Amino acid sequence: MHDLVFRDVDVADGSGAARYRSDVGVEGGRIVAIGAGLAGLRIIDGRGRTLAPGFIDMHSHSDWAVATDDDHSVKLAQGCTLEVLGQDGLGYVPATDDWASSLHDRLSAWNGPAAPPWRTVADYLAVLDEGRPVNAAYLVPHGAVRMAVMGWADRAATATERDAMCALVAEGLAAGAVGLSAGLTYPPGMYAAADELIALCRVVADHNGYFCPHQRSYGAGALDAYREMIDIARISGCRLHLAHATMNFAVNSGRGGELLDLVDAATDLDISLDSYPYLPGATSLAALLPSWSMSGGPAACASRLVDPVQRERVRFELDVTGTDGCHGVPVEWDRIEISGVTLDRHRHLVGRSVADAAGGGRPSDFYLDLLLAEDFAPTCLMHVGHEDNVRAIMRHDRHTVGTDGLLYGDRPHPRAWGTFPRYLGRYTRELGLFTVEECVARMTSRPARVLGLTDRGRVDVGYAADLVLFDPAIVADTATFAEPRRTPIGIDVVVVNGAVAIDEGRRTEALAGRAMRRPT
Repeated sequence: MHDLVFRDVDVADGSGAARYRSDVGVEGGRIVAIGAGLAGLRIIDGRGRTLAPGFIDMHSHSDWAVATDDDHSVKLAQGCTLEVLGQDGLGYVPATDDWASSLHDRLSAWNGPAAPPWRTVADYLAVLDEGRPVNAAYLVPHGAVRMAVMGWADRAATATERDAMCALVAEGLAAGAVGLSAGLTYPPGMYAAADELIALCRVVADHNGYFCPHQRSYGAGALDAYREMIDIARISGCRLHLAHATMNFAVNSGRGGELLDLVDAATDLDISLDSYPYLPGATSLAALLPSWSMSGGPAACASRLVDPVQRERVRFELDVTGTDGCHGVPVEWDRIEISGVTLDRHRHLVGRSVADAAGGGRPSDFYLDLLLAEDFAPTCLMHVGHEDNVRAIMRHDRHTVGTDGLLYGDRPHPRAWGTFPRYLGRYTRELGLFTVEECVARMTSRPARVLGLTDRGRVDVGYAADLVLFDPAIVADTATFAEPRRTPIGIDVVVVNGAVAIDEGRRTEALAGRAMRRPT
């Protein structure tokens, strides 16, 4: 008799093949039987519902939450059983005692104030192995590596520094990290030249990991930035996964197909990508600053912003020429929405655009004053996306799903709570861009292949029992920009490594998740 049996479910097995009706038996954390008439200690009636592999979030910013929040319903409630952390070149490890506090401050806009004791990838993965709400894989973050070796230095790495960075990346991969991420519009990662990234990606290739870059531009220089990432992958021999692949800002309206043409033309490379099904992006408000202004770190930047000459140079780039932090596009302040602040006297600004909050004054001055008052901590939504691009990219045959969700702040982006049910509800059931089976494959077997996990992403005998039971007729996101933390509907049961974590829509006490290490 099995520990758990799903009775009469429509199985979407993750392969993309048509659903079929069957029972599915789980025992010892594994799928052990598929067929009619299975007996179990617990039977879950699945009539009218679909059983799929657990969904894999290929771009998550839950680094702090996964390690510390025993509930973590934000992901479990939408069927997510595995998250890929360490994204955009910024994560808590590796870190050195000299630079850890600076790194923690850099992450505070994304994850809130935290001072974890971890210094190595092995330290962090060991915490995950203690039993967490979901499984988690980790990318070695290039920005953290660079800070550990070079601090906030805005210059090319020396040969000795490059060797030190390669050693840190190799150490993280040996501990089980699945690859390397980069944040090339965020300091200090944005100070790296291509040759530095190629050297690090050669280490990743040697360990059969993958490179996951947030590239230098999703705006005016987007296509050139994508070409650079493809060149780095080709020269280094590394697999490439394009993070939150998109083409944003007015300059890229209707140009999503040009990105896909670049991907399709690179027939000699193993390229995949992820995206979220929303138009606005989200990041720290300070990310819009030009890279030179952040050289030396936040304190050095603050001194520049109070110097009249340097402040005017920053303001001119923001308003006229476009900064590298804002993807080479002059900031449209009416499209930048303040989503989170730290000081009570600024709470009334949340949900307002910078242009509106400036109250008739010059928005760029208001923006700089707010950063100084808030110690660079606010977050924002950037309303810069295009629906035609979003749809074109999500339909590509190498597409996977990532929330890119920030969990911290007054009014964060709803994608952290709604991405997976939004794909199943709006883009599958309502708009018909995919069949249920196709959509499930993008969330399960495709990302599992990128991660090299041969026992995840399928409903099949011998596979890990990461499972989602949902009702395809009603599944939908309910999170909105006004109320981003609302729970989706239509996802009834979620199983992580054989343990029921969501039971008829309610969170249990199960903590069966663990670190997913790169296969050796």
